[in-house]
Amino acid sequence: MLENVVIITGGAQRVGLCVALDLIKAGYQVVVTYRTHRLGVEELKQNGATLIQTDFSNQDGIDNFIQWANENIQSIRGLIHNASDWQGESSTNCNNLIAECMMQIHFHTPYQLNLALTDLMKKLDMADIIHISDYVIEKGSDKHIAYSASKAAMDNLTLSFAKLLAPSIKVNSILPSLIVFNEHDTESYKTKTLKKSVLGIEPGEAEISNAILFILNSRYMTGRQLKLDGGRHIL
Repeated sequence: MLENVVIITGGAQRVGLCVALDLIKAGYQVVVTYRTHRLGVEELKQNGATLIQTDFSNQDGIDNFIQWANENIQSIRGLIHNASDWQGESSTNCNNLIAECMMQIHFHTPYQLNLALTDLMKKLDMADIIHISDYVIEKGSDKHIAYSASKAAMDNLTLSFAKLLAPSIKVNSILPSLIVFNEHDTESYKTKTLKKSVLGIEPGEAEISNAILFILNSRYMTGRQLKLDGGRHIL
């Protein structure tokens, strides 16, 4: 049985991969879920992570992971909800399906995992739930309406679960804006995006790792948002 583990959902690439590797370096035993096999899966295995392939876009994926966790994990130190999808509305898309997908991954999955895995977290003196939400919830998005709304729903879970699970489990949100560009992003897009914050930088995935380690090390923060946006609100 695995003990004192940190679970990271959607951790086989980009931010999730960086966070998983950084937590391993910091001495945590890490369990990573992933939907699609990527190069990061092998890298994580080589570094000692436990990998579980599951698809949280459907209920079976949630149920299967809960069953696996209860059968293989003795105690949970942290539950980090990083699994995400990013789809936008358009006149040619089935927007009702997009809304269902966004809510399934960003709300239904953390909601159910938080409830189902509470007992495993309460076996320790202190545990953490961390929701990786999004800066966009503060202003909305005319191109990604369902995405924004579902991330806002995820963020709201922080308040309710922080009340429900205190004092043994702390629950907090991280709200990032730009962390790292995609490979296909154009130079014009990068220039335009960097101008949206007063710091004007691409901070990199380690910014999320640092925030998560801060929350894990804190004993006095719960029900809060940690905003990593480069000062967009004051521009």
